[in-house]
Amino acid sequence: MSAPGQTLAAKHTRLRLRVRGAVQGVGFRPYVHGLATRYRLGGFVANDADGVVIEVEGEEVAEFVEALPQQTPPLARIDDIAVEPMVADSCTGFRIAESVGGRVTTRIVPDAATCAACLAELFDPTSRFHLYPFVNCTHCGPRFTIAERLPYDRATTAMKRFPMCEACRADYEDPSGRRFHAEAISCARCGPRLSHGVDEVAAALAEGKIVAIKGLGGYQLLCDCSRDDVVQRLRARKQRDGKPFAVMLASADAAADLAEIDAPARALLEQVARPIVLLRSRHHVAPSVAPGLAKIGVMLPVAPLHHLIFHALAARGGAAGERGWALVCTSANPSGEPLLTDNDEALAALADIADLIVTHDRDIVIRADDSVVAMVAGGPRFIRRARGYVPEPIRLARSMPPILAVGAHLKATVTVTRGDEAFVSQHIGDLDTAQAVRFFEETIRHLTSILDVEPVAIAHDMHPDMASTRFAQGRGLPMVPVQHHHAHAASVIAEHGVAGPALGLVLDGYGYGSDGGAWGGELLLCDGAGFRRLGHLAPLKMPGGDRAAREPWRMAAALLHDIGRGGDIASCFAGQPQARHLPMLLDRADTPVTTSAGRLFDAVAGLLGVSMVQSYEGEAAMKLEALVREPAVLARGWTVIEGVLSLRPLLAHLAARDLDAVEAAGLFHGTLAAACVDWVADASRATGIGTVVLSGGCFLNAHLAEQIVRGCRAAGLDALLPRQLPVNDGGLSLGQAWVAGLQITQQGLTSGGFV
Repeated sequence: MSAPGQTLAAKHTRLRLRVRGAVQGVGFRPYVHGLATRYRLGGFVANDADGVVIEVEGEEVAEFVEALPQQTPPLARIDDIAVEPMVADSCTGFRIAESVGGRVTTRIVPDAATCAACLAELFDPTSRFHLYPFVNCTHCGPRFTIAERLPYDRATTAMKRFPMCEACRADYEDPSGRRFHAEAISCARCGPRLSHGVDEVAAALAEGKIVAIKGLGGYQLLCDCSRDDVVQRLRARKQRDGKPFAVMLASADAAADLAEIDAPARALLEQVARPIVLLRSRHHVAPSVAPGLAKIGVMLPVAPLHHLIFHALAARGGAAGERGWALVCTSANPSGEPLLTDNDEALAALADIADLIVTHDRDIVIRADDSVVAMVAGGPRFIRRARGYVPEPIRLARSMPPILAVGAHLKATVTVTRGDEAFVSQHIGDLDTAQAVRFFEETIRHLTSILDVEPVAIAHDMHPDMASTRFAQGRGLPMVPVQHHHAHAASVIAEHGVAGPALGLVLDGYGYGSDGGAWGGELLLCDGAGFRRLGHLAPLKMPGGDRAAREPWRMAAALLHDIGRGGDIASCFAGQPQARHLPMLLDRADTPVTTSAGRLFDAVAGLLGVSMVQSYEGEAAMKLEALVREPAVLARGWTVIEGVLSLRPLLAHLAARDLDAVEAAGLFHGTLAAACVDWVADASRATGIGTVVLSGGCFLNAHLAEQIVRGCRAAGLDALLPRQLPVNDGGLSLGQAWVAGLQITQQGLTSGGFV
């Protein structure tokens, strides 16, 4: 951020300041108004396409300039302040002027949880916002999810259909209040209304019913998480077999009875973004909430409606006991489809899932699911980045041409670059259905619209059959294919501003390789827009192809075949009807192979009997991780030959010994991590490169990530994990955009392609 010195201000009694950053919809203009009034200055402040423009005149302009960045509103973020002298015109008084249009270079802030002041009003019988489920101010409430375009004014949001009453208008125009130009302001007289009363919602939940409510970014499903029969009923209706549910509690103190919460975890829970935080469970919820897992997703109330529901439940007492109520809180959508936002669609789609559906008449312009974070390797890491964080940009080390990157197929996001900023969209999900693809396209339209960006090229995955690739093919723009694992590594490079070449250790489930193969355990050398594959995990056969990714016992059979024990497959997996046919399939030369780290986790989980068939992606690996008490290392448990890392000695040890699953899981995690450190250290010595970026979904595994980071640093390497984006495919689009931007900058671009 640049800021003017007092020398310039002292020479001129009128200055124009242009403030860039997250400065619209956060109470920044009222803040400037109050500051200018304090220093007895004339002039004005207005939103414009770049952010906020300020003109101040008077004897204390220097003091104003110095104070401006010091005590900004809670949601404001200043990137830059540019100052130029003006000719004084002897103006008196300071005003908030009308917004100025133009090509947008500013941004909007994410949605924010209810602030303490609004929460106090919500339960104050003397307040006109008493028990009003849409109370908000410039410090909290919806932003991104109700914004149609910028500049951020009421007329460009979903609130434009609600004319302000006299009292709200007075608050809106009062420079001394925190609702001065609060664009989403409303009250019970003039604002949105719920379709059902909060007491009715609480009564339904207390009776063990499933309730759908319209949240900030989409509909949510709630039920009592202490009753296993209720949770199982929700699973059956939502067609969600074993994938864990998040739990919402009224406060961090209440959450401490359900999960282990230290100071960093509490700080995460209480962030204004209110993410779901993965914490070690105390197993005080119904077993069906997170079956077979050691951690539970915990979140606190986000919107006033959530607070009101807990308040009404507390008044009822009942089954919750001394701990207070805890509710399953999950996205309200049929399995495999995007989050619902439209009232009519929700009423139709949720009729067979929810016993009560609570709508309201404030539109959700763009859907945004709850964000999910976890403490991994000493810091918070995203598992899913959406509501509360999007659309905060990633600051890049260099300016880029305007690129649209469309991500991959699973956990899809898109990225739009604008100058030295990269805007990564909210989590979209898997592009398996027509509805998901429509949401994907809707997200692209909304993001490019609010940023006022026209892309010059589209970056995409190399896989020819992905829905995102097909989208890129139909846009009439130059296309930049980026290899999946190169994009993973490049995402971390872009986020951290790594200068020069870096090693990339990418461990995930699947990515289309440059040779058309199924990659997933890769050691890369990344340099600028290019990369070189230095090595990979030893290939393992995938009997049945993609089916092996859903059935870990098949990968376990491949493991046995690989270590020379193919004759044991039928007896080891006697409960699987196809087991006796697999040895013949594994003997065939045309059986697909993979270098995937994710499939290696599956193989070990299947071998140990932890998971034979997966009901959701990553289930086997998550259950294997949940068993680990203390990682251990098997001496000489791996080999590295010509860049190929083989864990065959470890796998043979696990298959031959009568180890219990806990001991075996610890040995697998510790040995795999040590092997990866050895592998990377060898590559560092050979190349002279001391920076390694770590990416891919396997790094969501806290034991693996922490052991590898610690080992790399002990070896003198600078090991980097992403901080602002998910390590899984949710961060992939940023890497695509970074690689494409470098290619375009280096090679030049014509209307027909690269030259």
